[in-house]
Amino acid sequence: MPASRLAAIQKSTIVRSFALLERVAPAVGARWAEALWFRIPSPRGRRDRLAEPGRPFQVQLYGRTVVGEVWGDEAAETAYLVHGWGGWGAQLDAFVGPLTGAGLRVVAFDAPSHGASDPGPEGPGRSTILELADALAAVVAANGPAHAVIAHSLGATAAAYALGRGLAAGRMVFIAPMADPLPYTRMVAGRLGFGERTRTRLVARIERRVGTSMSAFAVPATPPLLLVHDRHDTETGWSDSAAIARSWRGARLHSTTGLGHRRILRDPGVVAEVTGFALEPSAARSGLAADTRS
Repeated sequence: MPASRLAAIQKSTIVRSFALLERVAPAVGARWAEALWFRIPSPRGRRDRLAEPGRPFQVQLYGRTVVGEVWGDEAAETAYLVHGWGGWGAQLDAFVGPLTGAGLRVVAFDAPSHGASDPGPEGPGRSTILELADALAAVVAANGPAHAVIAHSLGATAAAYALGRGLAAGRMVFIAPMADPLPYTRMVAGRLGFGERTRTRLVARIERRVGTSMSAFAVPATPPLLLVHDRHDTETGWSDSAAIARSWRGARLHSTTGLGHRRILRDPGVVAEVTGFALEPSAARSGLAADTRS
């Protein structure tokens, strides 16, 4: 049987199973959905490198090893690259050359259970936003103050969470972020075929597991921010960036068309926009309109 047909059957079986559990055992459905929620997807996207390997480093987190790379002058201001869910540090390679060429030091890392780093407390193949946020904080503590943080997808959510808990950064760039993970529980419910009885139990289980409400991961408004998002992104909605731009004073929204969720990380126009923003002094964007679209 063709793999595509098998995948379709498996998907339909999952949907039918969740629909049945919604009616007769939503608590069981919520446990199953929770296991899927914290499972890291298989890496997607191109694996070829756009930058020469940097100087390797390691930091310890939860008694486990997080690995990363550093490029540029050790005395320079530092820009941190943060990958998303199921990603790895080298996905943001396209930014390394322009940033170091402009005089910044660049640091990238693999979050727990991602790339070459050890599994986190959740175990192999599983993680949480908290683990990614803690990894960013540990990497910054080991490598020096953050002049800029450039984060992709769920990495932006983790970076925002770290900001709200004491991480200092001069400038922020969020590429294809989500404004708030709670609405995505409804998207997951729709795709997997369960309803509100299961979804509300899923939210409660997630909050118990991470020890905080899902609203704690909504993006706060603090340093100067550039948002970059493709209008046709099917994984995180462009409307999320628009919502963040409206609530974050002075934020700028740079919109693209046709780049999707991952190719946006390699687009020369996006790289130039991000690099230019990262190099600006922090006061340069005060008073800008909340949504400048291109």
